[in-house]
Amino acid sequence: MQRTMIKYFTANPASKTRCLPMVLSSFSHYSIIHMVANMYVLWTFSSGIVSLLGKEQFLAVYLSAGVISTMVSYVCKTATGRFYPSLGASGAVMAVLAAVCTKVPEAKLGIIFLPVLTFTAGNALKALVAIDAAGLMLGWRLFDHAAHLGGALFGVWYVAYGNKLIWRRREPLVKLWHDFRSLGSAGGER
Repeated sequence: MQRTMIKYFTANPASKTRCLPMVLSSFSHYSIIHMVANMYVLWTFSSGIVSLLGKEQFLAVYLSAGVISTMVSYVCKTATGRFYPSLGASGAVMAVLAAVCTKVPEAKLGIIFLPVLTFTAGNALKALVAIDAAGLMLGWRLFDHAAHLGGALFGVWYVAYGNKLIWRRREPLVKLWHDFRSLGSAGGER
């Protein structure tokens, strides 16, 4: 099972399998602590983004963010020659966090173990981006900082421009798809 998990659920630009892991790694975690941390952040911020975008658009943003964050990670790994596998769940979760923090920057946030320490969502996003940028430039390998930054940038971009550029313009494509499907089913009935 471990060989299958490494092949399909971890992303590595040096791997023979490149496309499918870009999506599937959005659901993988390195350890139980990694999974708990990501699920806590996702649980905390997903209700906010679902109320802003809706369930379908949330799923599209999450999956797209997983692919985009993995692609950013691929580019950085290829540029630096560090070909180690990574997981895309954190990049996708970071996109959700960044989208909510961008849409509602004045929201008050806190740290679960330090409830007296509060800060705005906008400041939290700036701090996380700064930490990941430093980690990327200094070569820290605790996290995939490139994937985090790719996810954060995608989340910010999506709430600023993506909804208007992509989601709202999907209707003609959806109509074309439904027309195409109805032609195919009508031809099969004759």
